Amino acid sequence: MRVELKGKVDEMMSHIPFGYTIQNGKAVVNEKEAVKIKELFGAYLSGLSLTEAAKNAGIKRCHTSIARMLTDKRYVEDKFYPPIISRDTFEKAQLERRRRAEALGRIYEHKGNEKKCLNFRFHASMPDNLYDDPFQQAEYAYSLIKSEVILDDNQECYDNSCS
Repeated sequence: MRVELKGKVDEMMSHIPFGYTIQNGKAVVNEKEAVKIKELFGAYLSGLSLTEAAKNAGIKRCHTSIARMLTDKRYVEDKFYPPIISRDTFEKAQLERRRRAEALGRIYEHKGNEKKCLNFRFHASMPDNLYDDPFQQAEYAYSLIKSEVILDDNQECYDNSCS
């Protein structure tokens, strides 16, 4: 049974992670679930996908929950939860997740040379001409709009051309 309760350092626990139960106000390892956690990490490190590793370990959770479990540091170290897996196993799983993400092109490394615009300003002069055709008037009004972009290094760009 999962419940909300007050933690030790006056912090609210939103839920009890898979692999633990609360007894007398303390987190203790649920041995049946802890075996499944260890099998999950082992199966994932052996090359199985998240879904297949969970299935192999007997854990019925969605893909996202399994991914969260593999990155949950509470299984290794926490002031409230006793460890279930070794730090070495946990770190190997993190490296494997990173390796797989890179192999699938899911990691974006910021190169530092991209320009990020923070703020846009638009200026429009008062129209000198009035047209009977509303489409022609709109086209004319839009042609009077000039834009200004403020970059993150406080450089200014005009006419939508940042350089």
